[in-house]
Amino acid sequence: MSTRPGVYSVAAKYYDQAFAVREDLLDLRFYVDLARQSGGPVLELACGTGRILLPIARQGIAIHGIDISAPMIKILRKNLQREPAEVKKLISVGEGDIRSFRSSRKYPLVIIPFRPLQNMHSLADQLAALHTAAVHMEEDGILAFDVLFPRFDFFHWRTGEESCELEWAVKSKPGRIVRRYFRKDSVDKVNHSFTAALVFRTYEGGKVIREEAEPIKVSYYTYPHLRALFLLAGLEIMEEYGSLARAPLDSHSQQMVFLLKRRPEAASSGRSAPAKCS
Repeated sequence: MSTRPGVYSVAAKYYDQAFAVREDLLDLRFYVDLARQSGGPVLELACGTGRILLPIARQGIAIHGIDISAPMIKILRKNLQREPAEVKKLISVGEGDIRSFRSSRKYPLVIIPFRPLQNMHSLADQLAALHTAAVHMEEDGILAFDVLFPRFDFFHWRTGEESCELEWAVKSKPGRIVRRYFRKDSVDKVNHSFTAALVFRTYEGGKVIREEAEPIKVSYYTYPHLRALFLLAGLEIMEEYGSLARAPLDSHSQQMVFLLKRRPEAASSGRSAPAKCS
């Protein structure tokens, strides 16, 4: 796999169309509400094409977004051109790796929406991403992110088989549709990850006229794993939920959603401090 996770050169082309048909996503309201409460400015790590970033700016809140994917950022810049001047002036975007991005600014709210942390496949990368968030938080700032609750029964379920996840019409080409398929290729039970492919097939008149595929790798976190990472990154839990509708985190949850703050010793030193062992 690439050492630059989440580049998504193929998926970027279809991202906005694919997720426009998803009616079950609750993350937009969740993160917009947090942004309103913070008053901004907001830092979004792994902002993609602006699905969360643009609605936050439309609320009159300044937001800075970074993403490792040049294709995603290119589409975000195109999307931004369609926004009114009062929204454009509130937004700054750039290409950056959430493991190593640094700026001199501090934010009352840092967000990592829609599971980009599951593109971090080693403990070093996972900690680096959290450290990036921590060093950009104001002393009383908040980090918010979500990941999937691990489903261990899913690891070997239908490995090697394709399933159609999404379908949408191509607005500029009547009669043309795109279907996105998911195929899990291999499983690493030791490191809680799997490799897969996203396959995009364009149909016209019932026939496939284009097919594009992109490999992906997804890592899962257990709750104790995350608690250990928070400790090492100098962070602690303020609130935790089992869904983006703020349901309790329990054995029935399908997601883990966290609001974190800097631990007092980390905040007072102005940096993210590692845990001390007695």
